[in-house]
Amino acid sequence: MGLLDKCRQFTRAREIMAAGVYPYFHPIEHNDASEVVIEGRRLVMVGSNNYLGLTQHPRVKEAAVRAVEKYGSGCTGSRFLNGTLDLHVELEDRLSRFMEREAAVTFSTGFQVNLGVISTLVGKDDVVFCDRENHASIFDGCRLAFGKLRKYRHNDMQDLERQLASVPRDQGKLIVTDGVFSMRGDVCDLPSIVDLAREFDASVMVDDAHGIGVLGEHGRGTAEHFGLEDRVDLVMGTFSKSLASLGGFIAGREDVIHYIKHHARALIFSAAITPASAASALAALTILEEEPDRRRRLWRNAEKMKRGLSALGYDTDDSRSVIVPVQVGEVMDTFGFWKLLFDEGVFTNPVIPPAVPEGECLIRTSYMATHTDRELDMVLEVFGRLRPALEAIEAKDAEAGASRK
Repeated sequence: MGLLDKCRQFTRAREIMAAGVYPYFHPIEHNDASEVVIEGRRLVMVGSNNYLGLTQHPRVKEAAVRAVEKYGSGCTGSRFLNGTLDLHVELEDRLSRFMEREAAVTFSTGFQVNLGVISTLVGKDDVVFCDRENHASIFDGCRLAFGKLRKYRHNDMQDLERQLASVPRDQGKLIVTDGVFSMRGDVCDLPSIVDLAREFDASVMVDDAHGIGVLGEHGRGTAEHFGLEDRVDLVMGTFSKSLASLGGFIAGREDVIHYIKHHARALIFSAAITPASAASALAALTILEEEPDRRRRLWRNAEKMKRGLSALGYDTDDSRSVIVPVQVGEVMDTFGFWKLLFDEGVFTNPVIPPAVPEGECLIRTSYMATHTDRELDMVLEVFGRLRPALEAIEAKDAEAGASRK
């Protein structure tokens, strides 16, 4: 078989298109953050990671415009060579102070942070321990590393302990976990993880893409939420969620960040984040620090939706964040329910394997500080009207399961 024959044989997406329930690559024609226009129709956006609602904030947009006027549209090179601006240095200094870490360095995307950091730190004699429901970028970083990858069952501390105990104490060990798991919205058992790390001489890295700006008294994420910042070695964050931009960073000890800056291929051989992206992230970080009430509004909105969806009879799983999943089950049922919501003016995200286990597909909803009660009430009203449709799906799946037995 020729190399490209698999492309012709891939028909699944076209079949879903033909069924009229294809949920991907829908172009947004206008974006007000909490509402979007798609195909000329206005929808309430509850499928975004724009948690603090800052992408449309005047100060963020003005910062981006001023940066383009001063520095141009791009850096035309890597941070390592000609691509470092004083703006990047200012952003890294601000991030390290905000995160209360010795140092930080920015990458072009959050995905590249995980690729670069994990593959740089985990050498051929080392072992990296990874929650099975970690983000894809973490797994790709582990695959690029020369060390051995050990996956432990999701948030199963007994399984993690068993695997740590099987590795010699003098072998290098890194535990990597999402802080907030991006599909189900549950939070890692960080207290147990850091206890195990201390017991087995392991280092800990937390991917807090969905925690920074959301969790903790000051928005510093999962470690602050648990009061464990001094026991986590590295914290990774992105700008594409709460910080309303594009890019990512890693924060930790100065000597570790210095090593990463001089060895991470994803940093050294990739163009620096644009001036507009750096300036936007800086402005968003300032607003995050100056306006703590945004986080309070965000949590008020998320709690309202958790209560409302649960009261309607929806299974919202074990969400402990502003991501609220709605359990459906099978792939095509999930696409079908997504399309019903979409047609009623509610934009959500269908989540299917490998992002979740087989048979545990879900509709992912997530909320912003800037959602209005009118918008949230409209979403709940639509979910209420569509509850019988999901009940019919559940009954059909239960009958199919019984017949297979």
